[in-house]
Amino acid sequence: MSATLGMLLKQLEPSWDIQIYERLGDVALESSNPWNNAGTGHSALCELNYTPERADGTIDISSAVKVNEQFQVSRQFWSHLVGSGQLPEPSQFINSTPHMSFVWGEANVEYLRKRYEALKDHPLFAGMEFSTDARTIRSWTPLMVPGRKKSQPIAATRIASGTDVDFGALTHHLTSSLIAGGAGFTTEVKVTNLSRQRDGLWKLSLRSDLGGTPLAPVTARFVFVGAGGYALGLLQKSGIKEIRGYGGFPVSGEFLRTDNPDLVAQHRTKVYGKAAVGSPPMSVPHLDLRVVDGTGSLMFGPYAGFSPKFLKTGSVLDLFASIRWHNIVPMVAAGLSNLGLVKYLIGQLAARQSTKFAELQQFVPNAKPEDWYRITAGQRVQVIKKDKKKLGVLQFGTEVVAAADGSIAGLLGASPGASTAVPIMVSLVEKCFPDRIEAWRPALVRMIPSYGKHLSDDPKLAAKTLASTAKVLGIQP
Repeated sequence: MSATLGMLLKQLEPSWDIQIYERLGDVALESSNPWNNAGTGHSALCELNYTPERADGTIDISSAVKVNEQFQVSRQFWSHLVGSGQLPEPSQFINSTPHMSFVWGEANVEYLRKRYEALKDHPLFAGMEFSTDARTIRSWTPLMVPGRKKSQPIAATRIASGTDVDFGALTHHLTSSLIAGGAGFTTEVKVTNLSRQRDGLWKLSLRSDLGGTPLAPVTARFVFVGAGGYALGLLQKSGIKEIRGYGGFPVSGEFLRTDNPDLVAQHRTKVYGKAAVGSPPMSVPHLDLRVVDGTGSLMFGPYAGFSPKFLKTGSVLDLFASIRWHNIVPMVAAGLSNLGLVKYLIGQLAARQSTKFAELQQFVPNAKPEDWYRITAGQRVQVIKKDKKKLGVLQFGTEVVAAADGSIAGLLGASPGASTAVPIMVSLVEKCFPDRIEAWRPALVRMIPSYGKHLSDDPKLAAKTLASTAKVLGIQP
């Protein structure tokens, strides 16, 4: 998010002085790291939680369309940066990877059929295929059919134009481009406090994250807090009233991973299933092809874990340190209204490894324990905030929190995260620099040709945009 915002501002105001401070020794070691599950190009092609079934049996595709629109904005911006030489050969960070949805059981097969009918003619979901034939599905993903009972009803959808994105590599390339353009970049430095001066500038207190040595403070007219799970604490320290009432609930994730080339060769796709009844959106099981540094691996999960840390490299006191008088009630209320989530987490923590592996075998019946090993993915901090109808709600998504004058902003939340970084940062720019937007509009349109429009409202524009970005990025149109 921070690197994306930096690149946007660099295009809009090349003369501005941009300084980047990173607490760790390099960028993309936390949320943007590909092994922290920041890899799928989330475009709602296969993620079933974006297409819930209504009470009347119809399928609500509004969230899927919104997420896909957002991802297309990201693709346009990346294409502009590739075309202008500010990003390298695109295969270094994005690769074609078909996206599939896979379900079993008569009720789920019928649901997927209705989802397919609702999406197949939409301009952003062109090319979607549907099948209940085991031989066809096996041709799409040879790993998931062998060993399955022939009597079990199964169904799958497939879109060849899906992608796998290495957001760790992309973050490195964006940062390198910023540095080449004159931005300052300092690692192993922690921002310990943010305070507003009388002249309106923000003062950032810094210290070395290695030795704890205080460093000379810096001032800035605008600050973006893109610190992942630590954004909440820094925004609280800033004292802006807009952060009042916000809290966070940390959830860690585990995955099973295999690097066995024989297995990887049989699964060159990303497959999302359907979450169990009563499970939260974060529990949607998926078997992903992950391409990192040109090498493929498979990841299956997620399995939820719990840690009070707000980052993998955080402190066990993070959750408790985030509690303020103004967010106690929302946090308690959100907990009481999400007892199902609490039950789910407890069940995940208590589950045996054999039970967890059995979940993988529902996707890959012939999976063998010796081929797979457990990895811990990133920490996500779900947003808790006040609500007009309730005292507090737990929000699954991302949210920009900005001061009324636009001088400081930060990002809270998690999925769909990195895939929608560009539209989220464009909305932040609109929110924080409203008096400059009209002057910036021509540049924004050059970078994002669909800026100010909805591709879903214009099939011809959608087809043209998808085809042009696919050509530049070297991916399946």
